[in-house]
Amino acid sequence: MPEQSRSVTFKNVSKTYAGGVKAVDGVSLEVSGGCFVALVGASGSGKSTLLKTVNRLVDPSAGEVLIDGAPVAAEPPHLLRRRIGYVFQNIGLFPHMTVAQNVAIGLKLAGEREPAARVAELLALVELDPALGARMPDALSGGQRQRVGVARALACSPGLLLMDEPFGALDPVTRDGLGKAIRALHARIGLTTILVTHDMAEALLLADRVLVMAAGRIVADATPRDLLAGKAGGAADALVAVPREQARRLAALGE
Repeated sequence: MPEQSRSVTFKNVSKTYAGGVKAVDGVSLEVSGGCFVALVGASGSGKSTLLKTVNRLVDPSAGEVLIDGAPVAAEPPHLLRRRIGYVFQNIGLFPHMTVAQNVAIGLKLAGEREPAARVAELLALVELDPALGARMPDALSGGQRQRVGVARALACSPGLLLMDEPFGALDPVTRDGLGKAIRALHARIGLTTILVTHDMAEALLLADRVLVMAAGRIVADATPRDLLAGKAGGAADALVAVPREQARRLAALGE
């Protein structure tokens, strides 16, 4: 289990790509330890790019990112990433390796020679039968594979979990169940979690704090309650309007 949840600080972070395309534009904010934050926004708003500056899959063009006050650029990326859990939509399990071998990758890189007990513990943590460790990834459902991805991300006991559209390829029932499981894990383990999603309903239901991005900037920063109360501005209101209207239409169908 992680020793402690990690804080994340963005100081005037920008990312400009070739041709002058600015994906992230001067973002400054702090995510306190133990918080569950959702980053939402339309496609191309910069949310995934901002997330990836934390584990240096993207290096900013300007500004800096810090974890617990230490710049992420101060150590080699591969060492940094061992201290950060990362889950993404495509899961990225190695198809030629068993489930247990996939989960144990980080443990072996960290020098653990007998990871079997830890792998079984991790699979149980994400509500999978440890016996599934002997299977190949293609023998699992999409939801099971994503749970394996979460187990792998938590293997080295990070205090920080980054999730980039982790539920996007899942059916609605599986997506909802996995979201609840991640939220429960966040509380149980004591993580700091940053979730990128385009689904505002998902963000409202899972997060303590919702950051809305547009054109590379944070245009709203509020609790789910304040977002629903219309206290976060026009850009946030437009995103909240979608699940609100869907709920209204569903209610009308039931009348």
